[in-house]
Amino acid sequence: MRKSEKVIISCAITGSIHTPSMSQHLPITPQQIADQAVGAIEAGAAIVHLHARIPKTGRPSQDTALYAQFLPEIAARCDGIINITTGAGLGMSMDERLAAANWAKPEIASMNMGSFNFNISAAAGRITNFKHDWEAPYLASTTGFILSNTFEQIERGLRELTENGTRFEFECYDVGHLYNLAHFVNRGLVKPPFFIQCIFGILGGIGPEPEHLMHMKATADRLFGNDYYLSVLGAGRHQFPMVTLSAILGGNVRVGLEDNLYLGRGELAPSNAAQVSKIRRVLEELSFQIASPDEARAMLGTKGRDNVGF
Repeated sequence: MRKSEKVIISCAITGSIHTPSMSQHLPITPQQIADQAVGAIEAGAAIVHLHARIPKTGRPSQDTALYAQFLPEIAARCDGIINITTGAGLGMSMDERLAAANWAKPEIASMNMGSFNFNISAAAGRITNFKHDWEAPYLASTTGFILSNTFEQIERGLRELTENGTRFEFECYDVGHLYNLAHFVNRGLVKPPFFIQCIFGILGGIGPEPEHLMHMKATADRLFGNDYYLSVLGAGRHQFPMVTLSAILGGNVRVGLEDNLYLGRGELAPSNAAQVSKIRRVLEELSFQIASPDEARAMLGTKGRDNVGF
């Protein structure tokens, strides 16, 4: 692993997991997404990970017309690295999932490194009144849902987006996903340095235990040596402990309302920037320095903000 001299903070702004009924602070409209992304960069994030949503209902969408309403504004207002999802919303086709990243040609796009059971249905039991008809069935359906990214799908995404100069946030929900990434590395489809996002706490993936993080890191060290940067996200209440451990181990961190709606026990986060500010305080108290967007660009080898498609 390449030890990060300065810690890269990524912030996942809205995602496709949480629904509008879960928090009034979840950004939904293009303007809300833009404002919260800029706020996260100003608070100390180097990277913002972005999804789009239908403004009237909050339902996840990969409509490029929606991305066009917030990507140029974010780029005009701050210098952050923009990372576009290819996981998108649950049940979308591969054409839908890749549409925004193929159009935007961002510096970074996410890439799930395997298929697995993805269950977020428990969230429905904590909500008594849903705002929109789609929310309860969307959550409940995940008891029978497989988040699909087959080898064929991964290869398609890697080939198409690499042609645009886009690099990747390789999202690994379990140990096997690291071996899947190694398969594509060995075939020469992706080049170092690899930005590996280890994800802990999604039901169906690896659990949010420190020992599991140590195992994921040891496996990645064995497979990729000094050719990768570690980053970590923890779902829900596991967010801040798991990402802090990542920094202690020499890695990087991801926070944001996609992964966790809370700032502390029982306290909804008022914004993405509030989560970034909190983890920045924690890291600086531990004497870590925070990477600027340009420092993160140099570490990850991105093509630069002037070479995107928006």
